[in-house]
Amino acid sequence: MLNIALVAGSSRVNSQSAKVANFLRARLIELGHTSSELSTVIDLGTGPLPLWPADDSGPWAQYSAQLSAADAVVIISPEWNGMASPAIKNFFIYASKTELAHKPGLLVGVSASVGGSYPISELRASGYKNCRLSYLPEHLIIRGVSNVLNSAQPANADDERLFPRIDYALDIFAKYGYALRPVRASIDMNNPAFTNGM
Repeated sequence: MLNIALVAGSSRVNSQSAKVANFLRARLIELGHTSSELSTVIDLGTGPLPLWPADDSGPWAQYSAQLSAADAVVIISPEWNGMASPAIKNFFIYASKTELAHKPGLLVGVSASVGGSYPISELRASGYKNCRLSYLPEHLIIRGVSNVLNSAQPANADDERLFPRIDYALDIFAKYGYALRPVRASIDMNNPAFTNGM
């Protein structure tokens, strides 16, 4: 089984992004890709990171340990004003190759209406260079988020369309998780000349 970390990138408490993260975690467990002991949700709404740079008084030490142990990471960002959330951008300033290098990352965009694609394109363009997170070519966009993923079984037509797509993406995500384990173990990440990406 895989050790999986899911990052809910909203700075709001009880956010829809956190709901999505918990739904995906439950689905990963149900599909047999991870277990409750091997998966965790990092909720930036209930455990916010101070605006970087900051001292170590915040929750980063705990998050760093959880991410370092993970084989794969799900990054969930709400779309606010056509952008990825400030909390998830701040998260990527903290994150380094120590936590994320050469691990598969599944991007999930969240929108209250019909958006959700802009966080995907923004995070594909940034947020990976120095930490070396390997974004999958597959991603998810959860539109009309308050009306979907509210129960373990599909409750409406939108759920009926979304559930199979989620399972498809999570299956690919798990395959990348297993495939990149030996790749990551074979890469020397201690060369000081290449600390940062180009």
